[in-house]
Order: sequence, then structure tokens, then C-alpha cells
Amino acid sequence: MIVPLDQLREQPGPLLGLDVGVKTIGVALSDPARSLATPLSTIKRTKFTADVTILLEWIAERAVVGVIIGLPRNMDGSLGPKAQSVKTFAKNMTKHTDLPLSLWDERLSTAAAERTLIELDVSRARRAAVIDSHAAGFILQGALDRLASMEEGQD
Repeated sequence: MIVPLDQLREQPGPLLGLDVGVKTIGVALSDPARSLATPLSTIKRTKFTADVTILLEWIAERAVVGVIIGLPRNMDGSLGPKAQSVKTFAKNMTKHTDLPLSLWDERLSTAAAERTLIELDVSRARRAAVIDSHAAGFILQGALDRLASMEEGQD
């Protein structure tokens, strides 16, 4: 089921972050305490069923309790075709898992990941290979930070 972010506070454990694109899905994982998001991998998209099967295997292996999916909003906050595609992906994923899924505004996550990788002097070829998982890491870290601020009562 797709839930508001605050509902992910209820069950402790690691969260998975996804940056869903047309050709790839970037994947990141949080630690069980939910303080740090780490880029995990990038899936080259084929068919939805194959993609979700891989994700569900990773979820089971890592005892993931919820999924954060980046929602690509336009800079004015509106939803365009890419956002509709991600919402459809999320809705279809709910047919394959009972885990709670939450959509998180991912504006500029790829740009932030790119900037960080450039600062770390990562080669252009290597950046291309890891950018999606790092963008998923930025998406997940943003959600983790928001969850932490909710815990501290800083809504």
C-alpha cells in the first residue's frame, strides 16, 4: 500500500530507496537505525515483473520494512508524465508486496548525486554507472532525515 511517509515510523528496520527511471532503477538501502542511506545497485529495466522480482529478493535478504520511491516533480511542484509513470510503478508494486511504500519528492536528486561524484573526482564513465544508485541514496537520505525530524517533534 502507498502510505504517507510518517506511517513508516511505526515499524523499525531498514528502508529501501528507489530512483525509478525509464531504463534503470537506482537502489539504496538504509541501516536498521535509519540514520544513513547507502547506494546499493542499479537495475537495468526489462519487464516490470522481472524488475520487481529482483527488488523483492533484495527486500527479503535485507529484512526491509518499507520502500521510499522518488517522485519526480517539476520544479513548480506539479506532476508531469515521469511522475505519473513512477506512480504507476508504485501502484503495480503494491500488487506484489504488502510492504508500505511512500513517495518522496526527488527534485534535483540526480543533480546532487552528480555534483557529489564530481567533487569526489569520480570519472565520467564510473559516474554513469553509479549515478542512479547514488540518486536513490539522496532520495532515501532525504526521507530518513525527514523521519528523524518527525521523531524529534520538528514537524
